[in-house]
Parts: sequence; C-alpha cells; structure tokens
Amino acid sequence: MKNKIIGLFMVAVAGLSLVGCDRGGDTEGQIKIGMTVQDLSNPTWSGYCQAIQKEAKANGAKMSYVACESNVSKQMEQIENFVARGMDVIIVHPADPAGIESACKEARDRGVKVIAWDDDLENADMRWLIDNYDLGYQVGKEAAEFIKKEHGGKAEVAILNYPQLPVLLARGNGIREAITELSPDSTIVAETSAINPDEGITKMETIFQSNPNVKVVCCIGGGGSVGANEAVKAAGKDTDDFGVFAVDATKPELEAIQNGEAVKMSVIVTGTDEDVASTVYGFVAQLANGEEIPPRVYRKLIPVTIDNVDKYYNN
Repeated sequence: MKNKIIGLFMVAVAGLSLVGCDRGGDTEGQIKIGMTVQDLSNPTWSGYCQAIQKEAKANGAKMSYVACESNVSKQMEQIENFVARGMDVIIVHPADPAGIESACKEARDRGVKVIAWDDDLENADMRWLIDNYDLGYQVGKEAAEFIKKEHGGKAEVAILNYPQLPVLLARGNGIREAITELSPDSTIVAETSAINPDEGITKMETIFQSNPNVKVVCCIGGGGSVGANEAVKAAGKDTDDFGVFAVDATKPELEAIQNGEAVKMSVIVTGTDEDVASTVYGFVAQLANGEEIPPRVYRKLIPVTIDNVDKYYNN
C-alpha cells in the first residue's frame, strides 16, 4: 500500500523572506505564480483559482490564472507564456498529462518550479494528488448506503463521469465498483460524461427520457452534480428519496445539501477553498525559496452531508 502523506500540508508563511529567482518578478522578492486549469466554467476550479489569487496577494505575491478549455495545445502555449513572463512557479491541472510533459520539462529547464495538480507528472517538482479510485469509491459507498436506507437496497443509478481524463476515469471506476459491490441489487442504467453544469443538465435530461425511474446519480465532480441537481428540480423529481452524490463540495452543492435538495453528499478534498489556497500557497512559497518539499502529497477526503454542511458552507 502506498505510503501516503494525507491531510493539510500547512506551511508557516508569515515571516518568511520570500526571495524570487533571478528570472523574478517586477518587484524585488515578489513571487510570481502562473496557474493553468482545464475549465473555469467549472465552479470548483473558478473557486480554487480565485482563492489562491487572493492568498497570493495577501502574501505579497502575484498570481495569474487561465483555462485551456481541455485543449492540450492551448495549455502548452499557456505554460510557455508563463515561462516567458518570468513566473517563478507554475501550477498545472493537466488537460492531457502526457501531452504537457515536454512543456513542463522546458519550464523546469528554465528554472521554473512546477506543481502538478491531480496528476503524477514526471516533469514536476511536486505533485498534489488524490487517490482517485478511492475518492470515487467513497462516492459510490455513500450512494449505496442511501439506496439501502431509502430504497431497500435496490435502485436505478446513473453515473456522470469523464473518462477523457485518466484521473477521472479512475474516479468513475471507483464509483461503479462501489455500487456493484455494495448495492448488488441496484442497476447502473446510464453512464455518460459531464464535467460542467451545462453538461450535467443536458445529460440528465437525456437520461430521464430513457430512464425515468432513476433515483440516484453519482458524479465525478461538482460541475456535473450542480447540473444534475438543476435537472432533477426541473423534472419535478426533487424528493427525499432522490440522491445526487458527488465530489468537490462546491458552494452550489453545499447550498443544495443545506436546502434539502437532491444533492445529498459531496466529498470535499482538503477542505474549503481557503484551506486549499493556504495549502497550495505554502507549497509555492517553499518551492520559490528553494526549500525541500515532498515530491508527492496525497489529499484528505471529507464527505459533506446535511450533518456537517454548516461547517463548510458558512466559510
């Protein structure tokens, strides 16, 4: 079994003398950070980016973020642009892990530190990782318990996955295997990809047309979850025995949980956006200062339900 470093990797930032690289920023000692993600229409990523930018500013650093719309060529160009702009640290959420390895290698060859988010890239100085199979299994486990409680152990289930990305493929596999193992009398009647709210709405509308008796939806991310919840309400299926189970615990999901809507559980990874931002900026500060940092850090998984939603929604 892997030796995982789990939980918040908190770093004392206050009082550090933050000295940039020779390529450094427009202000002496200012850390410059570039971040490229797949899709800013996904509330998870827009929330993370905004929180990290705020944390960077509070610490006297400068942070820019962009989305590549899941286009690997565009993401490579974004990484190259960050290097040209003199970034000290680049945070990458890969559209295609194999496809951006060369761009990340070039960045590191130029003295830029690279943080890989969610993918175990070869050309990264540290990787902030999730065991995505375990994360998906957690979603399926929570859904199976709901099926046992509300439906006597038997229900029709839909899965909103995103197999285009290896990490999300693993997450979807975990969901499927948990449902199969822990709720064997249930039937997975539909599997389709949805990464953002618009796709979640559209795909759930299609699923309801062919499978009107679906009572449980498992999603690999908050984007699909938010969309599924809206589709459930629009279809008049928002009853106590309908459950959406997901990952990310975005604010719209948490609000839905608190309001007693279809979203019954979403796994928050690490904690609030502010927890994530503090942790990530800690990594950035250490790398920018040439400090030793573990090459791989695994994140903590926290299921959020009606029982603990206030702890996270009010932050």
